[in-house]
Amino acid sequence: MLYSAIRKMMFQFDPEAIHNFTIKGLHVTGNSPLKVVYTQTVQDKPVEVMGIRFPNPVGLSAGLDKNGECIQAFAAMGFGFVEIGTITPRPQPGNPKPRIFRLEEANAVINRMGFNNKGVDYLVEQVRKANFKGILGINIGKNKDTPEENAKDDYIHCMRKVYDYASYITVNISSPNTPGLRSLQYGEALNELLAALKVEQKSLAEQYGKYVPVAVKIAPDLTQEEVEGIADCLKANDIDAVIATNTTLARDKVAHLPHGDEQGGLSGAPVKEQSTIVIKQLAQALAGQLPIIGVGGIQSVEDAKEKLAAGASLVQVYTGFIYEGPKLVKDIVDAL
Repeated sequence: MLYSAIRKMMFQFDPEAIHNFTIKGLHVTGNSPLKVVYTQTVQDKPVEVMGIRFPNPVGLSAGLDKNGECIQAFAAMGFGFVEIGTITPRPQPGNPKPRIFRLEEANAVINRMGFNNKGVDYLVEQVRKANFKGILGINIGKNKDTPEENAKDDYIHCMRKVYDYASYITVNISSPNTPGLRSLQYGEALNELLAALKVEQKSLAEQYGKYVPVAVKIAPDLTQEEVEGIADCLKANDIDAVIATNTTLARDKVAHLPHGDEQGGLSGAPVKEQSTIVIKQLAQALAGQLPIIGVGGIQSVEDAKEKLAAGASLVQVYTGFIYEGPKLVKDIVDAL
């Protein structure tokens, strides 16, 4: 009830302005007694995935805390794991504003942020300051002006920077808001990228004396043949997990709504069905060889259970969290 009132007030303001205001607030309160306002006790329901013991299977998806400024605040809300980023080697402003649009009738958001972030060095400094003891995923990407043929250099650079601070590292090749990024999901481009990252992962594991798993985040806008091709590549390169899915370019469910035709990635309830289809296809193609983290349209306990039943071992929320608030995390964990 309280969050419903807060949301009603927040939704009166520009989406990006209120997002930035909220991030600043969580950054300030995350290590203070004021975090009692959003702290909640969540049951311990551990699950082991990628060799990591997660206290519960509900995580925060990347994109909400791009720069790692609110790790302790989100942990206080009961998330079993927090994924920060997407981060790039160099700071970049992202795409021109406005670039976030609410579609309230559809419980959805369209964004074309474009990997706006303060750079990997800033994120690493925030992680150091947080001194977080929970499960932390760090999502990495490439700078917009880095040519596709040099993309692996950006991913390797970020991997080197974050390796010692991450519980796992996510390779984002599926955002629709960086030109050419999704082409890295296919064929030889994907194989070349993953092979290079595995070599680097092995080197860093020896350097730091610990193995940090690597997950790959894919799009929902894929044919079954494309999903199967990605699955084969993930298996061939011994990738540790796959996150399905990112936002969609499809507009069939929202085209009639205000802002429904805006460019960018659509998240929230309209992507739920296609995300679950991709998870089912992955589960069949992977045959248990690597775990799936399910994300896309989770707005209720039933939605989370649907993702798990489709083959996911963990789930993540983002847009559903914006619409439903921290209670969504507790409700899902309690119901599992």
